[in-house]
Amino acid sequence: MYHWIADKQFLKDMRRECTNIINQLVQVINNEGVMEVEYHVIGSCAKNMETQNANEPVDTDYNLEIKNVSFDINDCKKIKDYVMTMFNKVLTSRGWGTCSDSTSALTTKRRYFTQGNQTPFSIDLGIIAKSKTNWYRLIHVKDRVGSNQKDSWIWNEGPDSSELFERAKWLKGAKHNHWVEVRENYLDRKNMYLGRGDKNHPSFNCYIESVNEVYYKYRKK
Repeated sequence: MYHWIADKQFLKDMRRECTNIINQLVQVINNEGVMEVEYHVIGSCAKNMETQNANEPVDTDYNLEIKNVSFDINDCKKIKDYVMTMFNKVLTSRGWGTCSDSTSALTTKRRYFTQGNQTPFSIDLGIIAKSKTNWYRLIHVKDRVGSNQKDSWIWNEGPDSSELFERAKWLKGAKHNHWVEVRENYLDRKNMYLGRGDKNHPSFNCYIESVNEVYYKYRKK
């Protein structure tokens, strides 16, 4: 079962280490001139809502947003291959090894601090693009047989996030103060998907769903 992480020093050190890596990745990519990107700390890490499943390793979630690209933005395989190459370049330079390509993210090997809290942690990096009304996540649909010859790479439309910032601000407002309920909904939702064995709902999706559910519950009133 998921629970909130209470060790604030560990969270601070983990955020700093992982954000430094992602920030370096953005600089490397933007300096290459092939595409323009920016990063977002997402899900639990963005809102001080980090969770841990029992004593298992902790994931830190980031999105790499494609702002501009010098080739067809619908060439999803080319985009993911390029980002993965640049990510591995940064990771190996910092002694992190190379990342793996999962369905919806690039995932690093697990690391841990040699002093203090030694909980292993890793980085999950999603690749996204935005339109005026919604956002899209780059998905690698893998052939179950094991050969990548039948794999496909697509932009998958995410849950409604067009007014996410405004809705979160409204829920946190002094007149409403429903943020405690958002946190509880988020934790319950993560445990619900965990119990179902559902691995297609990363933290960012859970966060969006929780904000939207609580917002629609009270906004109508």
